[in-house]
Amino acid sequence: MNFVAMDFETASAQRHSACSLALTVVRNNAVVDEFYTLIKPDVEFSWRNTQIHGIHASDVADAPTFSEVWPHIQQFYTNDQLVVAHNAPFDNGVLKSSLDHFGFAPAHYLTLDTVKTSRRFFPDFPNHKLNTVSERLHVNLEHHHNALDDSLACANILIYQDQQFGAAALKPFVKLT
Repeated sequence: MNFVAMDFETASAQRHSACSLALTVVRNNAVVDEFYTLIKPDVEFSWRNTQIHGIHASDVADAPTFSEVWPHIQQFYTNDQLVVAHNAPFDNGVLKSSLDHFGFAPAHYLTLDTVKTSRRFFPDFPNHKLNTVSERLHVNLEHHHNALDDSLACANILIYQDQQFGAAALKPFVKLT
């Protein structure tokens, strides 16, 4: 499979408040590249979000804004590109809201949610959170809620599912945004 796994962390409950982003690029079921950046949002940080991911306003003080990051990553968001995420509605929502908030045209790409595929393929797991699925499949996830570690774990979950169940079993989960 060829795809990009994406993970955002946000500064607050506002979907356009991305404060970090990671992309893991997979070609022929092998990780070939990774991208990680902190992002300086234009909103205040919520203590709840900081408690989850550990990113503070001071950490992103010198980071690029989403407007500065988008030109470097937009190449991954095309009609024929598969972008996956664990709980994709969240990450797709952050991207969509950020594009709208900063005045960019909407991105249209293929998407797949590894939470949904995990529910389908592993119904007996106690839950389908990223850390649980990773643990059960022996996928390395060192720092949960670190965007780079999360995107890499998501990529490895989908690679595992492709190897175990095949692309035909995954195809019904692919949607166009």
